[in-house]
Amino acid sequence: MALFDLPIDQLRRYSPELAEPADFDAFWARTLSETRAHRLRPSFTRVETGLRLVETFDVEFAGFGGAPVKGWLHLPADRTEPLPAVIQYQGYGGGRGLAHEATLFALAGHAHFVMDTRGQGSGWSTGDTPDPAASGHPSQPGFMTDGILDADTYYYRRVFADAVRAVEAVTSHPSVDAARVAVTGGSQGGGITLAVAGLVSEVIAVAADVPFLCDFGRATTLVDSEPYAEIVRYLRVHRDHVERVAATLAYFDCVSHAARASAPALFSVGLMDEICPPSTVYAAYNRYAGPKEIVEYGYNGHEGGAAFHDRVKLRWLAQRLA
Repeated sequence: MALFDLPIDQLRRYSPELAEPADFDAFWARTLSETRAHRLRPSFTRVETGLRLVETFDVEFAGFGGAPVKGWLHLPADRTEPLPAVIQYQGYGGGRGLAHEATLFALAGHAHFVMDTRGQGSGWSTGDTPDPAASGHPSQPGFMTDGILDADTYYYRRVFADAVRAVEAVTSHPSVDAARVAVTGGSQGGGITLAVAGLVSEVIAVAADVPFLCDFGRATTLVDSEPYAEIVRYLRVHRDHVERVAATLAYFDCVSHAARASAPALFSVGLMDEICPPSTVYAAYNRYAGPKEIVEYGYNGHEGGAAFHDRVKLRWLAQRLA
C-alpha cells in the first residue's frame, strides 16, 4: 500500500462538478413523502445483555415501503433526563451485530442507536433486516447494482430512506432529546451519514469516516477494489447501460447530499485508502455546505484512524452535543 491518489495539495482543493439531476431535490422529497405515508410504528423492547452500565432495547420501525427495519438503542443505565443521541450507520456488508457489541457512545453518556442495513449483515457482523423490495433486475453479486437502471428501484433509495426514518424513530423515545441528534458511520456508514445530513435539517452534528458512495465516476475508474468493482463488472457486461447507470447514481452520490448539509461536520480520511480513494472523500468534504473539519491519516488505508479517531470523535461530539 502506498500513496496513489492526487498529491495532498491537490486533494485539499479537489471539488469536481457533478452532473446533478435537475430534479434531485424533488426526487428525494417524493421518496421521503412516500416513505412517511407509512406509519412509523417504532417499538422498543428491552433485552438483557449482561452489561450493567448500559440498558439496551431491540428497536423496530417502518422504513421505506413500510418494511420493518431493526436496530439497537443503547442508553446509559444511570440516566436521569433526556439525552443527546448518536445514530450510527454500518459499513458495507455489516448489520447491527449482537446487542452488546457497539456501545461506545452510550458509555460516553449519549443515547446510542445502531441501525441495521436492510439485506446486509452477513459480511462481517450479523443483521436482522431483510430487503423485501429487492429489485428483480439482474445484478452483480452484492448490493451496488441492485435496481441500478432506475433511481426509483435502486437499492440505496431504500437504505437512505430507512436512515432518515431511523432519526425519527430514535427521537420518539422519551429518553432522547430530539433537539440534540448526531449521525455517524464509517465507509458505507459514512456515506449514509452524509445523505442523512443533507436530507434531515434537524441533525446538529455529522461525523463521517472514510465515506463511501462519493464521486462514483472517479471511484469506479481509479480503483478496482470492492465494492466499487461491482459496478465496474456490471458495466463490463452491460456495455449499453453506462449512461443509464450514471444517471441513476447521480441521485445517490453523497457529494451532492453533502452540498445540501448545514450541520457542523467532522470527516476522516486515510490517504492510502484503496477502497474509498482519498479524492472521493475530499470531493464530499470540499462540497460540504456546513462548518467542517477533516482529520487526515497519512499512512492508513480504509481503516482510517480506527480507535485513535474514536478518541477524536468522542471529544468532538461531546462539544457539539453538550
